[in-house]
Amino acid sequence: MLSVIILTKGDERGVVMTLAALVPGAAAGLVRDVLLIDREGGGAIERVADVAGCQLLVHQGTDGALLREGARAARSNWLLFLRAGAVLEGSWIDEIAQFMESAALAPKARAAVFRYARSPHADLRVRDAFKTAHRLLLGPSADQGLLIARAHYDALGGHAASSERAEAKLLAQLRRKDRILLRSRIVAGN
Repeated sequence: MLSVIILTKGDERGVVMTLAALVPGAAAGLVRDVLLIDREGGGAIERVADVAGCQLLVHQGTDGALLREGARAARSNWLLFLRAGAVLEGSWIDEIAQFMESAALAPKARAAVFRYARSPHADLRVRDAFKTAHRLLLGPSADQGLLIARAHYDALGGHAASSERAEAKLLAQLRRKDRILLRSRIVAGN
């Protein structure tokens, strides 16, 4: 089972989209708990958390501090970090379950990210080409989510609490050979 930690940034619509994509995983018994983490804790995100049965954590500080707090509050041995608006596609449930099972038996700790897919409804911009080149040359971005065992997360030191770019820094710590690119795709909301 895994805990899903969603950095909301006050994006009510994005959170709802992400939660809707997680429903099949919860129904299959894969998702144990979902934590929404936010700086504001405004009424809209609070209502979404209440209706969806999620835990809302309101914490001040950088994105790194928020993500670290979410990991600390998670109840499972596996952590899935997502951003609000990220929608998992395809057979992500089976693939994640298989990855977690094989990673638990592997001699070395591994983590996984989803294959990035641009939304078919988004306008193509020049910066999208730069983001694609960045992913190809430097590795995955925070938009691709991160599935990691809690023990591996702790061994890496977790998200840097003092950094707004904590997600990118944690992904950079994962060497290419210790990181799996899943076949399942993730469509980022932005």
